[in-house]
Amino acid sequence: MGSKEEETTNTTSKSTSLYDSALPTEPLLFKPTTSSTYPSPPIEEPVQPDSSEPDPTQFLQISFNYGPRPFKDLPFLILFLLFVLCTFAFGIFCVFHRNTNYSNVSSFSYDSNSTSCVEDTSFLSNSDWVSLFSLSSSSLWTSLIWTLVITLILSVPICFLLLLLLKHYTKQIVYALLPFFIIMPIFFDVYWFVACTLSTSCSDAFPLVYRILVLVFVLLIVGIIVWIIVANWHRIELTVSIIGVASDALSKNLGLFVVIPMLTVGLVVYYAPIVVFLVFARFNGKIVAKESSGEYTCVWKQDSWVPAYYALAILTMLWSLTTMVEAQVYVISGTVAQWYFSKDEMKPRRSIRSSLRNAFGPSSGTVCLSGLLICAVRLVRAAVDSARQEDGPGMVNLVLRCCVNALLSAVDFVNKFTINFAAITGEAYCTSARMTYELLRRNLLSAVFVETVSTRLLAGLIFVFSAVYAIVAFAILKGVTDLGIDAYIVAVLAWVLLFVVLGFFVHVLDNVIDTVYVCYAIDRDRGEVYKQEVHEVYVHLPISRNSRSAYPSRTAGV
Repeated sequence: MGSKEEETTNTTSKSTSLYDSALPTEPLLFKPTTSSTYPSPPIEEPVQPDSSEPDPTQFLQISFNYGPRPFKDLPFLILFLLFVLCTFAFGIFCVFHRNTNYSNVSSFSYDSNSTSCVEDTSFLSNSDWVSLFSLSSSSLWTSLIWTLVITLILSVPICFLLLLLLKHYTKQIVYALLPFFIIMPIFFDVYWFVACTLSTSCSDAFPLVYRILVLVFVLLIVGIIVWIIVANWHRIELTVSIIGVASDALSKNLGLFVVIPMLTVGLVVYYAPIVVFLVFARFNGKIVAKESSGEYTCVWKQDSWVPAYYALAILTMLWSLTTMVEAQVYVISGTVAQWYFSKDEMKPRRSIRSSLRNAFGPSSGTVCLSGLLICAVRLVRAAVDSARQEDGPGMVNLVLRCCVNALLSAVDFVNKFTINFAAITGEAYCTSARMTYELLRRNLLSAVFVETVSTRLLAGLIFVFSAVYAIVAFAILKGVTDLGIDAYIVAVLAWVLLFVVLGFFVHVLDNVIDTVYVCYAIDRDRGEVYKQEVHEVYVHLPISRNSRSAYPSRTAGV
C-alpha cells in the first residue's frame, strides 16, 4: 500500500512539474535561442492556468498573410450589394416614371366642370437666368475660381513638402511651429477686432459689447490650447519621434497619394447617379386639387413611396461613405504592413495592388461590416445629440444618454485597430477584433491609445501652414485685384480648401501610425525585430495599466 501511494505521489509530482514547465513564461513565439529585443527574467512562481482565458495557440501564426485569402463576412457584402442594387433599380424607375408637370404646378388651375386641375396654356414661366449668368461672370466669382484652382494645384507640392520636412526635420519643424499655435489665433482675433472697430459697417453690425465677447472667447480658446501644450509637454519628444517614423514609412509608399485620392474620386462618381435619382424622385407624383376655406387650389402631391426611397438612398450613401473610408484604411494598412515586414534590402512588389485586390475582394465583406458599424455609430450619436438639444432635462433621459454613449464608446473601442489587423492577416471582422485585443493585452499595449498628441499636433501644423497660405493669398488678392472686402471671403475659402487637403494628408499619416503600431505589437509578440528604428521609438510608449498579464516587465532597450 505504501509503495503504491509513493508511486502515485511521484506520478502526480512529475505531471505537475511537466505542466509547470509548459506554462508560458515568455511572450508567445519567443525564441530563447536567438537574441531578443525584450529579455525576460525567470518567473519565480508558476502562473496557474485560467480556464476563462482563450487558447493561446490560436495566436501563434500572427503575421502578414501573403498567400490567397478566403472570403470573409460575405453576408454583409451581400447586404451592401442589395442596398446598392435597390437604390439604383428604384432610381432608374424614378427617372422614367417622373411627372414632367412638376415644374409647372403654378400653370394649373382648378376646373369645376371636370373637378380636376387642368393646365393653363397661356401661362409662361419666366426664370431669371440673366441675373444668374451675370452673377457668375462677376469679378468675385472669377477671382474665387482662379484662387481655388491654384490652391488645389499648389496643395500637391505643399503636401510633399510637408512630408519631406516631417521625415527629415521633424523636431525642428514641430518646435518651430509650436509658438504659432498661439500666435496665429491671437493675431487673427486682434486683427479682426481692430478692423471691425475701424470699419463703420462692421461696427454698426457688431456693437462693441459683442466684439469684446468674441475677443475674450477666442482668447479663452487660446488659453485652453496653451494648457493642452503644457500638460502634454513631456510627451512632445515621443510624439516627434512617432511622426518622424510614420513619415518615413509613408515616404516609402508614395503611391498611396495617388490611389487614395482616386478612391475618393471613384466615390464621387458613384454618388453622381444617386444624386440624380434623388432629384428625379421629387418628380414622382401628381397635381391634385386641394380645398382650403371653400376654394380649390392645385398642389403637388408626392407619391407615398418617395420618402421611403429617400431614406434608402441616403442610408446607402452613408454606408458607402463609411465603407470607402474603411477601404482606404485597409489599403493603407496592407501596403504599410508589407513594407514593415519586408527585409531592409528588399522592397515589396505590387503592395498597393495586392492591398486593393484584398480590400475589394476577399475582405470586402469585412470592410462593409466595419463601415456599417461606423455608420450606425454616427447615426445613433447624431440622434442622441439631437435628442439632447430638443428634450428637457430628466433623470430618465440622462440615464439613457449615458447608456447609449457607453455602448457607442464600446463599439469604438472594438473597432480600433480592427481593420488594420484584418488588412494584415485577412481574418474576419470579429476574429480580428478579438485577436487584436488579445495581441495588445498580452504585450501590455493599450487598445485605445497610440499617441493622441500626434493627431492634435499634426492638426495644429496644418492649421499654421494653411493660415500662412491664406495670409499670402489675401496679400496677393489685395495687390492685383479690386475686390475690397470680398478678398477676405476668397482668402478664407482658400484656407478652407488647403486645410481640407492637408487634413487628408494627416488622415493618411494617422493610419500609418496605427498600422506601424499593430506591426510593432506583432513583432514584440513574436520576439522579432523587422524595423529597428520603429522599435527604438515605439518601445517608449506607455504600457497599459488595465491589462493583466502573466509576463514580467521588459527592458526598454532595443
